[in-house]
Amino acid sequence: MGRIDAHCHIWALERGDYDWLDASDPGLAPIARDFGPSDLKARLDASGIGHAIVVQAAPTEDETLWLLEQAQGAAHIAGVVGWVDLTAPDIAHRMATLAVNPALRGIRPMVQDLAPDWLVTAPAQGWVSALMDAGLRFDALVRPAHLAVLLDLMRANPSLPVVIDHVAKPALAAPADDPRHAMWREGMARLAGETGAFCKLSGILTEMGPDQLETTRDTVFPLLDQMLSWFGAERMMWGSDWPVLRLAGSYAGWDALSGEWLAGLNDQARAQITGGTAARFYGVAA
Repeated sequence: MGRIDAHCHIWALERGDYDWLDASDPGLAPIARDFGPSDLKARLDASGIGHAIVVQAAPTEDETLWLLEQAQGAAHIAGVVGWVDLTAPDIAHRMATLAVNPALRGIRPMVQDLAPDWLVTAPAQGWVSALMDAGLRFDALVRPAHLAVLLDLMRANPSLPVVIDHVAKPALAAPADDPRHAMWREGMARLAGETGAFCKLSGILTEMGPDQLETTRDTVFPLLDQMLSWFGAERMMWGSDWPVLRLAGSYAGWDALSGEWLAGLNDQARAQITGGTAARFYGVAA
């Protein structure tokens, strides 16, 4: 089975809707430039990865249409996770219109930047049915504070296909007594045990502090072990979060580090995490 990068991005800054990507911020210098399909292909080829799921990076439907255009003729882009205004009264029409393009495989609101209860208070009524009727999946870009509400959402909609991005962004760099640690542990354990949620092993390095990055295995391997015990390989998928990854490391470096951990698993589990789970969840070829 071929490998799939289940989470990466491309963008063109001149499009003007990446409000979070401030080119004047020196901390964002490694990613404050354009990254297109060819740049992504070079990273995939270097790591022997055949396909990728490209995920939205701007909260606009215009960017979703742009991503779908970029996917045309780019065989390495297996699918696109886009954005749609879930608060719009005509949400069913918007979903259906976007989903006419078969490259669209999912929708992702940028919940990490929104209030903890946004998922159950702000979207228009019927958005879950609209998403499922359109044959789409839901990428949950959340932080620990959102997990309890995500659990409520999934309990109310047990058939909703959900994948949790970036292992829900645990507060890895925070002090041991930070309340987000307990919030994350309880939330993720319950989502794994009480729902059918999937989880992406991505975006981990960028949540770590500088001292942790000097000894990455000490932080990353126990975290991956915990995710495996909760979700099992059949609900875990590997992703790079490139080029955001460049803020903390390289594509090759993350591939090698996670590869060390994966080497300790059996062939079947490794095949699921590196491609099989993403292919099954998003309905794409590995």
